[in-house]
Amino acid sequence: MAYAAITGWGMYVPERILTNADLEKMVDTSDEWIRTRTGIRERHIAGPADLSSTMGATAARQAIERAGIAPDDIDLIVCGTSSPDSPMPSTACLIQSHLDATRAAPFDVQAVCSGFVYSLVIGTQFILSGAAKTVVVVGTDMLTRYVDYTDRNTCILFGDGAGAVVLQASAQPSGVLAFQLGALPGTSEMLHVPGVNSHPLAADALPPDAQYMKMEGREVFKHAVRAMAESSAEVLAKTGLSVEDIALLIPHQANLRMIEAVAKRLDMPMERAIVNIDRYGNTSAATIPIAICEAFDAGRLHDGDNVLLTACGGGLTWGSAVVKWGR
Repeated sequence: MAYAAITGWGMYVPERILTNADLEKMVDTSDEWIRTRTGIRERHIAGPADLSSTMGATAARQAIERAGIAPDDIDLIVCGTSSPDSPMPSTACLIQSHLDATRAAPFDVQAVCSGFVYSLVIGTQFILSGAAKTVVVVGTDMLTRYVDYTDRNTCILFGDGAGAVVLQASAQPSGVLAFQLGALPGTSEMLHVPGVNSHPLAADALPPDAQYMKMEGREVFKHAVRAMAESSAEVLAKTGLSVEDIALLIPHQANLRMIEAVAKRLDMPMERAIVNIDRYGNTSAATIPIAICEAFDAGRLHDGDNVLLTACGGGLTWGSAVVKWGR
């Protein structure tokens, strides 16, 4: 049986940092209010030269170098993003050009904050089917472009960044061992950007604030905790593993309280959860691959470790996977 091992990983965050103290000058909030409710101290904000494609390409280059492969080795680029550079072409196509990966077939996946897990599962299936041997999976988002900085309920939460991994066919049991993906119908307006495609494209014809993110925070929190915990339990059952067999929980970094609630439902000690939301905020599809990179650099990922990934995003989508680390 073939497996899709994670052989390379990389990340990128913009240089500019927006602290809670900075936000105090912009909107009616405080450092104490933000930290106690979200766990966030600061977040990185895309600059004029940053795009989802350039951030994703930078992260992908790191992953490619770590994997020891060349761009011509890449069969497929799967990019999870909900903030594409433009409606067309896909962000994955632009990443392909930046990497000069001439053989790669690129496409985007739109599952918002669950986008990396969805993309990882799709890339894995291409390898397991024999359709690809080497896949680059990218999660990249700059949701701050959709944030209304007069809305204190959303502007405190989001940052920008990208993460990527390389998947390669392997005979050793590794990579995604089991997964569960889903979405809850009728919840799309709990977290959404009203958008331009449902309205005339002329800027002066857009309804007020149509370009900004809208969120029903309490409802999103409630549904996200349940979805992440239940889908995590399901993938554990599929593998026959218990919580004690999981070396690390790498959850979507949306809110510290949410991470703690998911860990509690799973009976997982917080000491085994990767948490970096304090330094990055919610970077959407980038949170999990960024956390993977930091977990490895901190010496917390070892060959043979079983890792649980779980996320929930607008839609409301969710995705969880058990990954065996190592080549």
